[in-house]
Amino acid sequence: MISAPAYDLEKVRADFPILSEEVRGHRIAYLDNAASSQKPRAVLDAVDHVYETGYANIHRGVHVLSERATEHYERSRRRMAKFIGAQSADEVIFVRGTTEGLNLVASSLGRYALGEGDEVLLTGMEHHSNIVPWQMVADLTGAKVVAAPVTDRGELDMDAFAALLNDRTRIVSVVHVSNALGTVNPVEEISRLARERGAYLVLDGAQAAPHLKLDVQRLGCDFYCLSGHKMYGPSGIGVLWGKKRLLEAIPPYQGGGEMIRTVSFERTTYAEPPAKFEAGTPNIAGPAGLAAAADYLDGLGIPEVAGHEARVREYAESRLSEVPGLRVVGTAREKAAVVSFVVDGVHPHDLGTVLDQEGVAVRTGHHCTQPLMERFGVPATARASFGLYNTEAEVDRLAAGLRTALEIFRP
Repeated sequence: MISAPAYDLEKVRADFPILSEEVRGHRIAYLDNAASSQKPRAVLDAVDHVYETGYANIHRGVHVLSERATEHYERSRRRMAKFIGAQSADEVIFVRGTTEGLNLVASSLGRYALGEGDEVLLTGMEHHSNIVPWQMVADLTGAKVVAAPVTDRGELDMDAFAALLNDRTRIVSVVHVSNALGTVNPVEEISRLARERGAYLVLDGAQAAPHLKLDVQRLGCDFYCLSGHKMYGPSGIGVLWGKKRLLEAIPPYQGGGEMIRTVSFERTTYAEPPAKFEAGTPNIAGPAGLAAAADYLDGLGIPEVAGHEARVREYAESRLSEVPGLRVVGTAREKAAVVSFVVDGVHPHDLGTVLDQEGVAVRTGHHCTQPLMERFGVPATARASFGLYNTEAEVDRLAAGLRTALEIFRP
């Protein structure tokens, strides 16, 4: 095995029931973790426990089930505050995922901070979820969206980024870890540069949460978003963290129940954060599963998980270098567990289809990063993304499947 002795890979794999499934006569090799990760038994049990013993609508209920559900929900909020290093659980807002978190920030912070001629600075490697919401708010406010370029290695051009920061830059919004390239951006340096210009910093942490130890205080950002389903938790639940003073200052994103203090036809006053941003009946059981995922990751140790994943990625890069005509897209010096690649003469979708016949699951397409694909001159890539349960043997199956694809499409 490729893992360090302290990392019991076989025990980890046994925690994930779906990994024993067979696909087309083969044991599943799930290498699509950047899209969504599988769930350990502890997460599944945590969600079931809410539905089986304490499900009801949360907050304001006077009966026992509502009180239990509320306690599950708020305990999970406190757990996620600890997981990301928040100073207060009141800074943790439950959202459906990173996409909703970024839309919330773009809408609310955008209305608060942007005006005619102001600028929002992004990077050329952003997911569509960190491009489109800013374009939408720019259309409403007269602001402008600007993107810093990416180098041939898939790293942010920091000189160009610094040059693009100016007195009109009000908001900087950057992906912490690229979903398409695996690049880990130097967010602490980005934070320093943004502060010097007085700009707010928003970080898309969807791909960072499963791989890196998070501390929003150290990162120096104003807002941080993550998704449960990327970090071995349930889908439909995520976290938006924001500095309390900003959450108090910016307008709410949605209106309805729970987010109000008083309502009349003449005037509405809003609740304090986090309720101010949690309109309507939420995902009641999801936070318990998310908290269980945080417990699971911390139980294994994020540094140990990252070390295991780095060894798998490095082994994969070595094996894939042996495949004729294969080119890795994104060779940053700081990378998470992602290997995107193209193969001469074979479309990525064809690669993915052949691999599926071998029971190997990868992602193919533009990965919701069309500007980045255009930067590298490709319509799409195939992407193998690794998680805490992936093995060297699965990488061997990936390499063998690619050779099978070459035999079919380049006989």
